[in-house]
Amino acid sequence: MEALNDINWALVAPLLILQAILTISALVSCIKQKETNGPKWMWILLILFVNLFGAILYFVIGRKNS
Repeated sequence: MEALNDINWALVAPLLILQAILTISALVSCIKQKETNGPKWMWILLILFVNLFGAILYFVIGRKNS
């Protein structure tokens, strides 16, 4: 528990908030998107379980441009 006291939360908290915003926006975008490159269920699992990189991969590769 002492390790948590040594963390500088003023630096970590904004990064965690940005990661949460990116994950939520990727999930909303994936759910609203009619077609994706690959199965939609796969992208949702990647976004949720491969936290930061899953959302970035979805925006770079997963979205199908009309």
